[in-house]
Amino acid sequence: MWDSVLIASLFGLVGILLSVIGYKLFDLIETKIDFAEEIKKGNTAAAIVIAGFLLGICFIIGRAIGS
Repeated sequence: MWDSVLIASLFGLVGILLSVIGYKLFDLIETKIDFAEEIKKGNTAAAIVIAGFLLGICFIIGRAIGS
């Protein structure tokens, strides 16, 4: 049982790490807009774009790890 918990935790950490790396790469590639600054200003549209991006990346990572 503890093996399953350990493996699930490890996959969860790998998924979170890959999501952060994906966001950082997106932020490096997309130089026209500083999304962090726009979100701090209260730009809801920028927050929705980032939320959609993160959901897509997390879905892809989940499918890749889970298969």
